[in-house]
Amino acid sequence: MVKGAVHFWQCEGRKKESKRSGTFTAVPLKMPGTQNVHIQRQCHKSSAASTSCLCIESMPSEILLKILSYLDAVTLLCIGCVNRRFYNLANDNVIWFKKYSISFPCKILNWKTESIETTTVSLSHATVQERKLGYWKKEYIMKHKAVTKTGIIQLLRPINLYTGLPLKSKEAIKASNLSWVVILKDRKGKEHVVEQVDITFNDTSVTVYWYGTSWPCLDTLSTLELCGMTPLLLNRCKVPTKNGPRWCSLIAEYDLTNLTKAPTVIGSDSLVQLLHLDPGLLMGLWKEGNEIAFIVATLHYHQIIEKSTLGSSTIRYVLPTHKPILDDVDPEYGLHGYQLHIDMHSGGRSYVCSTFRNLFCRKDYIQNGYLKIIVISLKDNAQHLPLIGKVGFFWKTSVLEGNIKNCYMMDITVLDEIEKPFWCFSAPVYMRLSSKTSGLYDYMGHIYDINYVDSDGKVHIELVWMDNAKEYYIVNLILYISTKKVNSWYGTNY
Repeated sequence: MVKGAVHFWQCEGRKKESKRSGTFTAVPLKMPGTQNVHIQRQCHKSSAASTSCLCIESMPSEILLKILSYLDAVTLLCIGCVNRRFYNLANDNVIWFKKYSISFPCKILNWKTESIETTTVSLSHATVQERKLGYWKKEYIMKHKAVTKTGIIQLLRPINLYTGLPLKSKEAIKASNLSWVVILKDRKGKEHVVEQVDITFNDTSVTVYWYGTSWPCLDTLSTLELCGMTPLLLNRCKVPTKNGPRWCSLIAEYDLTNLTKAPTVIGSDSLVQLLHLDPGLLMGLWKEGNEIAFIVATLHYHQIIEKSTLGSSTIRYVLPTHKPILDDVDPEYGLHGYQLHIDMHSGGRSYVCSTFRNLFCRKDYIQNGYLKIIVISLKDNAQHLPLIGKVGFFWKTSVLEGNIKNCYMMDITVLDEIEKPFWCFSAPVYMRLSSKTSGLYDYMGHIYDINYVDSDGKVHIELVWMDNAKEYYIVNLILYISTKKVNSWYGTNY
């Protein structure tokens, strides 16, 4: 952004100089001492060029302020990054107050005509300048963000009856021009910012892809930061660029030291091996050279806008604390009325997308600090679900693509009895071949297990491969919800 602004002023100087010097060199001179004349011209040309490059800097502040007053807000923010003098000039309260009063005029109610009339805010020049330098710039940005936030909230109000999540999460992400970046930091503190290359929207999550050919050396990296990026000033008339002013919100941070030594590999094919970085991040490494091939993150829709916009570059957004609603009448309060929505997908392909209602846990199923909720019973064939399509994790880079078998992304959305999000996550999972054999008459194939664990609970899934149908079937699905999570949410004491 700084280079772009500096380049703008230098180009203007070069354009003017080329026009002036062109008139002198149109007709060559043929006389003795021509070489000396050319040398003098070259010296004059270089001197004029250096003078023109510095003429903006040498202008009086009053003239520069007049020039800056004609710029739009985004360009004004960029100019403020050139140097300290332009930063102070670009923070001028008079300029920003004028933009504020035009963009956000106060509304006065006219009782006689029963209509709303807009008038521009009017303050004296002295009153505006009494404020601290940059005050009205900050007010302009905060007001602009508040107006944008109001529009996004309107999009997030309608709720999907099946998932309990906002119905228009995709539209809200696009309306806010939200994107995601990964920031790779090496051991010397140097940062490598990688912009998202592709994105796919799923039923309850969004999957973001980063790939390219200019990854830094993996052995030199110390941390990886996943951040949400939004334009600081959302201008609907212009398409925001990555060089414009943006707001950075830290979502997750990962330690990359001793990455390849940790037991994080969950799958591989002939070209890449897949590493799982908790929470919810996948990193593909080339088998030859052990360098980064791609990075994939799946973000659950629950609170995705807040997490990606309300944090800072160093501090993550913290979800507000849930206040439990006590119920002394129901002896099994917090044990019933659950709803589960599960989505298994990869590369825009959905293998399973189902909703289960009226889930419950008996008191005798509370063991070892968990509530056991049976979603799909091993003995009930009517509940068993097939995985549709060729199951695997589909990856791609700029030139290559592939499929890692038995890997994919799993979204879990658990709602409480009033259909509020209770436990939500998106995570990569891997189907591991089980040592036990199927005891079911209808399923005689190999058994595979999926196990997921976090601080709020566990998920256990058993699948059977049907060789005749060439499909996997989910024959057992159990949720283990932490009693600590339940007691905190409902105010109970199980």
